[in-house]
Amino acid sequence: MNLRKFFNVTPLILAAFLVGCASPKEQSSKTGWNINDPKWGGFQVRPMYEQATPSDMVFIEGGTFLMGNNQEDLMRDWNMIPRRVTVSSFYMDEIEVRNVDYQEYIYWLERIFGEEFPEVVRRAWPDELAWRRVDAYVEDLVENYFRTPAYKDYPVVGVTWEQANDYCIWRTDRVNEAILVRLGYLQHIDPNQTPDNHFNTAAYLAGQYTGLTKRQLQDMNPNAPEKKRQVQMRDGILMPYFRLPTEAEWEYAAYGLIGNSHDERIIERRVYPWNGLNVRMSDPKHMGEMRANFVRGRGDFMGVAGSLNDGCDYTCPVYSFAPNDFGLYQMAGNVSEWVMDVYRPLTHEDAYGLNPFRGNVYMTQVRDEEGHIAERDSLGRIPMRPITPEEVANRRNFQHSDNRNFRDGDFSTTLSQDWLALSESGVNTTSMVYDSTSTMISDYTRVIKGGNWMDRAYWLSPANRRYLDQRQGEAWLGFRCAMPRIGGQTKGRPSAPRR
Repeated sequence: MNLRKFFNVTPLILAAFLVGCASPKEQSSKTGWNINDPKWGGFQVRPMYEQATPSDMVFIEGGTFLMGNNQEDLMRDWNMIPRRVTVSSFYMDEIEVRNVDYQEYIYWLERIFGEEFPEVVRRAWPDELAWRRVDAYVEDLVENYFRTPAYKDYPVVGVTWEQANDYCIWRTDRVNEAILVRLGYLQHIDPNQTPDNHFNTAAYLAGQYTGLTKRQLQDMNPNAPEKKRQVQMRDGILMPYFRLPTEAEWEYAAYGLIGNSHDERIIERRVYPWNGLNVRMSDPKHMGEMRANFVRGRGDFMGVAGSLNDGCDYTCPVYSFAPNDFGLYQMAGNVSEWVMDVYRPLTHEDAYGLNPFRGNVYMTQVRDEEGHIAERDSLGRIPMRPITPEEVANRRNFQHSDNRNFRDGDFSTTLSQDWLALSESGVNTTSMVYDSTSTMISDYTRVIKGGNWMDRAYWLSPANRRYLDQRQGEAWLGFRCAMPRIGGQTKGRPSAPRR
């Protein structure tokens, strides 16, 4: 029946009428049982969910692109063979992580761990000595770059890959803690948090951190001893984890080809994060201005006084140049950036076509004999361990916890049958193939993407890749965070299913 025609009322009045009428409970389409009803077992379903865009991040709609070399391989590395891949949608920081952002991290660590575990703070501190050169005077940067407000909006440098990953984990916890406070599930940030009792997302989800609880959700399970419960991931309130972007994600995001696509066609392929081969702006308002912070020529790091080409001797503030078509700043020049991937020269030849990545090491939470998650450690973290071969003996999709050497011509492909025992004993079997006396390639070597303030224009192409030991930091190297897109690959809910 057409209720609007029957009652001859406006849509607003009709809506009020319908709300006032008794409506049946939502039911499972498969069983007919009521949903979100304690009398019917209490199975809870959130009717609608749209992932929020985290602060300082932009949505990167995924798609296919030609990953790899797009110009002459001047270095003759042959490590970026072009191949078509697809990247799922994700979120990415619009700017590099700044000094002020990392200072907030250090401050939190000092507040929580400084007195009892000062080593935690020391391990997180960026390497300020990375600025030093025996053939140049840079002591001013050593003393001031990370510590003074003059550089607060400049990218943090001297951070290792491991430190960058730890920052991402910390950021996940702080963002989720802030969400619970702002939505009223926690009263406020507990000022008495200690090294073994502070907000950690995994610990909170495991019921091992309650904080200063203000309110809880209704537990509709009729068998639950309490009628209230803490927030869980199924409620769609907490954010997914922050992490470093993969190499494929970073390269895809840097090109920003969304500005060059029409009806599934890439109108113009790019060498840089902008159209054309010119590294200067061409529009009349900014004619001749540099598009990035890099070295124009030998000994020319910033141009002539009165007409500086990029205005920066070393790094630049993170918003110094125009963003690409995704809205990402400094994807060429300023500082190179860490990505998640373990480096191998020929990864492009055999990587999977959807979200390619090398570096998977599968871990699981430690549990007691009864299957309960183990208690947090002295640093407030849920203990983790590698998945054992016995646990995956019957699996077909993976057989090992550590898959960094997958299909890389490692020692496992030689005639020796002792490679697994060697690897598990800590021997770097990768170096047994890549000459260990001359190479930096190991399972601890990570990919670096993007040009930096010390580079020539060649390195500004997102296709180029370099590598460094994950335990080292450099004055030209920083990072930014990414976050997975959960659910639909386009932003917003579609109005109707596709036919």
